[in-house]
Amino acid sequence: MIRIVIAEKQEMLLEAISSLLNLEEDIEIVGQASNGEEAVALVHQLRPDVCILDIEMPVMSGLEAAEALEACACKVIIITTFRRDGHYQRALQANVSGYLLKDNPSDELACSIRRIMAGMSIYSPELMDAASYNQSEQERPAGQAASGAIRTYLSTIKDKMKAPTG
Repeated sequence: MIRIVIAEKQEMLLEAISSLLNLEEDIEIVGQASNGEEAVALVHQLRPDVCILDIEMPVMSGLEAAEALEACACKVIIITTFRRDGHYQRALQANVSGYLLKDNPSDELACSIRRIMAGMSIYSPELMDAASYNQSEQERPAGQAASGAIRTYLSTIKDKMKAPTG
């Protein structure tokens, strides 16, 4: 069972991601946080396998939390909506295992989590700085992938849970 802590500032999105991942047979959400500081505390308390961090959160950003968790055995995945210059390099320096777009199918997130647990690193090409993308394609260590991962959580909740909407 892959144990996960998720930190996301938007409560509806936090609940949606958690609900979708909890539907996976091999994934369990063990903690939820609304900011990076709470996430770091939960990781130290609960010792999950993976911590998924929204990049922009109050109190402590996802990048700051990733830096604080760098020495932990927990694998860190940063999720974001937009590419911002410098964020990709900072994520790499914090040794995150994944840097993914929120705008990908939810089943890709579960797949990415499994691949990360198998030792791969996954970075959405859309989030890489232009210079970093060219360098990473040429110098990426064997076994690492640069694929996308998460799109449209809310649109898949109805399909996965078969719940009425309205």
